[in-house]
Amino acid sequence: MTYPTRPFLAILFAVATAAAALGAGHPAQAQEEPTSDTEPSVDELAEEAAPLPGRGPVTNMPLPRYVSLKGSEGNARRGPSLSHRIDWVFRHRDMPLVVTAEFGHWRRVEDKDGQGGWIHYSLLSGVRTALITADMAELHSSPRAESAVVAKAENGAIVRLEECSIDWCRISGGGERGWVPKTAIWGVDKDEIRE
Repeated sequence: MTYPTRPFLAILFAVATAAAALGAGHPAQAQEEPTSDTEPSVDELAEEAAPLPGRGPVTNMPLPRYVSLKGSEGNARRGPSLSHRIDWVFRHRDMPLVVTAEFGHWRRVEDKDGQGGWIHYSLLSGVRTALITADMAELHSSPRAESAVVAKAENGAIVRLEECSIDWCRISGGGERGWVPKTAIWGVDKDEIRE
């Protein structure tokens, strides 16, 4: 669920302006004053405040997008404030999460299984990580299935995401580094390319 931000404020501004123009019940004060060329209309303010499609209304960054948990614990709440109850607690540093919505200093995030909620932006990092989803995923020396296997990663391991081609990503973790097929990890879009 997303919450209105700037367009809602523009509507509130219009209501407040209309109420002020009405005064304390004096109809004579309700006459509309001509607007100058420099003052934007309420419609123009609402248009300007509306985010671009696929972009967050607060950061103007793409939605959805991947981030990671900055600390070793983060509370996911039912709504975007401290007064909302905690629905989920993330307990793994660097866990990859996907941001699906924004509201003020809060981001709606989900994990691989769709669990999540609203989390304060200060608990999130832009450092890209991934979650191994294959059982004993093989890390290759180059992005080719026939290349040498340099290490294996267990299902559920959190790794640092480096570069990605169309089908492969270079990851690192536990002192090892190598290439895995995108199908073996969660935390990167199937068409995403990283350099």
